[in-house]
Amino acid sequence: MHGHPRCSGYTSRPVKHRDIINTVLFVILMGTSSLLAATAATPDVSGRIAAITEQAKSSPMQTVSEGPFLMGTARTNHELFSLDLQYDDTEQPQRRVWLNRYEIDRDEVSLGQFLLWLSQQQRPLSEGLRKLIEHVTTVHALPPDTLARWPALYVTWSEASDFCRARGKRLPTEAEWEKAARGEQANLFPWGPQSPTPALAMFGQYHVHEIPIVAPVDSGEIGRSPYGLHHMAGNAAEWVEDWFGIDYYATMPDHDPQGPVSGRYKVARGGSWKSAPALLRTATRSGASPDQRTATIGFRCARSITSASLPTP
Repeated sequence: MHGHPRCSGYTSRPVKHRDIINTVLFVILMGTSSLLAATAATPDVSGRIAAITEQAKSSPMQTVSEGPFLMGTARTNHELFSLDLQYDDTEQPQRRVWLNRYEIDRDEVSLGQFLLWLSQQQRPLSEGLRKLIEHVTTVHALPPDTLARWPALYVTWSEASDFCRARGKRLPTEAEWEKAARGEQANLFPWGPQSPTPALAMFGQYHVHEIPIVAPVDSGEIGRSPYGLHHMAGNAAEWVEDWFGIDYYATMPDHDPQGPVSGRYKVARGGSWKSAPALLRTATRSGASPDQRTATIGFRCARSITSASLPTP
């Protein structure tokens, strides 16, 4: 058992099935200038950010019906390094968990949406995100409509939570995220049992300057989850509401678990564009400090469905 969660993008197992053939339209293929050099050359990106926010589009939401699902991984015998094998003991024991009905964003929150929210809230742009935008618009000449559809990155957990609440939503619980990813039949991956391929997910990528190699948030039809969600595996790992509890599965309630009351790390699920296949499993758990900003973690929002929110017949 690991003593602390893995930061998304880190892999501790030998990589199997890695195929980094790039099939996404907006992959960055070149660039030898460093991020710092690009930043020094063009210190003002406000005009480019404004152009990106003009292209911002909200994600539709998908409904997840109330009822039970299998959360975690059963203790079974598999070949060493098999993707059916648990990533670590924190996803055990497998539990049958009942969730109330809820809605969850079909797509990850886009960079365009996140930048628009920062502007509306008069919040500062983080240094990492500013450098990234400056680099990819200057060195790689990526247009605003492309960047607007990237997943939001360099986002802290608090920013993700505040973004969702400003829209009358919230971050999904870890249980809600997992059910939306795997469905009621305990899919190994969002699309089913087969191993990840470039057609199914964006994963296993690398860039020497940590430039994200990501897909548009509204793409990924082939790899969607049973509830129609895009990029629940790869692209950007996703913050959820819960604190990371190493042994939480052994003690969590059977109905709508909300996670431990406190902790050091927040859960991040789904793996990212850098991840090995094992981190794309629907049951694999990862985590990071809530204040961490990284090129691999984004988020999506959820919303509870109450009787007051249901349409009148």
